[in-house]
Amino acid sequence: MSSGTLLEEFGARLEEKRAELRQWFSEKRAEVPIPIYGSVDIRDSGFKVAVVDANHFPAGFNNVAEEDFPRLSQLMQEHIERSHPGTQHIHLYPESHTRNPGYVENLIALKSILSQGGYMVTVGSPSLSEYGSLDGLTKPLSLQRCAVDVEDNLVVELHGIPDLVILNNDLTGGILPGLLNTSVSPPAQMGWHRRRKSEHFIALEGYCQEVAAILDIDVWHLQPLWFVSEDKCLERDSCLIELAAEINDFIGKIQSKYDALGIDEKPTIFVKNDRGTYGLGMLTITAGEQLLNLSKRKLHKLTYGKGGALAENFLIQEGIPTALEWQGAPIEPVVYLVDGEAASWFYRTNSKRDRVSNLNSPSAKFITKEELLAGGDDCITRNAEGWHALVAELSMLAMGAELANYREA
Repeated sequence: MSSGTLLEEFGARLEEKRAELRQWFSEKRAEVPIPIYGSVDIRDSGFKVAVVDANHFPAGFNNVAEEDFPRLSQLMQEHIERSHPGTQHIHLYPESHTRNPGYVENLIALKSILSQGGYMVTVGSPSLSEYGSLDGLTKPLSLQRCAVDVEDNLVVELHGIPDLVILNNDLTGGILPGLLNTSVSPPAQMGWHRRRKSEHFIALEGYCQEVAAILDIDVWHLQPLWFVSEDKCLERDSCLIELAAEINDFIGKIQSKYDALGIDEKPTIFVKNDRGTYGLGMLTITAGEQLLNLSKRKLHKLTYGKGGALAENFLIQEGIPTALEWQGAPIEPVVYLVDGEAASWFYRTNSKRDRVSNLNSPSAKFITKEELLAGGDDCITRNAEGWHALVAELSMLAMGAELANYREA
């Protein structure tokens, strides 16, 4: 199978089914609480296009092209008016990355997008109340002092209780004070203190199967294979040996799929902390035995995620090589979605990584779709509103299903 089979042979089918898919999405979105926003990382190998990571609290709005701000603002306004009618004052509740100007720039961009909807937007948290401002990449961001009252409401100095708190904090350490009784979006239940990556892929699987049936293609073309290995304390040799054996069995299944489809690739596996974000707690391997030879430093990196959270449950995920390249370096699409719709694209590139590696590292850079087009690379972006948007919007449906499941539980 050539690297372009999915896009070249199935592309016409996707176009033919657009109206049916549009109706299908409309029906499915009415069944679950769609998130106000989210972002996804996509791998496009030509023979397969799939979301490999989904973020409920995206922190890269500074990488979004400014010409996309009006569309993002419009979709946010539509979501807020439908889900939180009467909202005038929005408070943006951030992480505490006071020394990360890139993250602060993300807050500046997000505040601008929300303000374009006509809302009064304040920014801050009780833990940041000692700061008057934070330095971004282009300018400082003013903060408002916040406190929590006796009824556990978040109170913004001079402005009172906001009509809506928008979380841009992934809550790895748990639900923070002031977020229980206040109107909050995305809901605090979706924080990493509770959410597991595998729950997203469980919810995603059913949607992918339905869309694959509409398109009459194998669902494998739209999602990575995966499984969860639980209760593995990797400081013990017995746990490492068990996990290595599980991974070898999994690699065998992927190789069988490659062989059946005539794909000339060597299976690569990502071992991820089933909780957490920022690319922490992740390892790329091609054989289970590689786990047995890991240094203590690499084992520590795999086992401990953001904030030192201990990992014992691991998401074992099929690696999807990227067929996309820019200036000799591999790239992958990152899609930002608002109210369930793919609204903005940019691309992660990393000259220090290869086409099968995790590109999310300090050496990564971001380029806009417009920059690619200006360089004549329309072959990279031509699938943005086709396959890439399709799998991204499926992922937002899955996030909505995750939240519905939490509420039922």
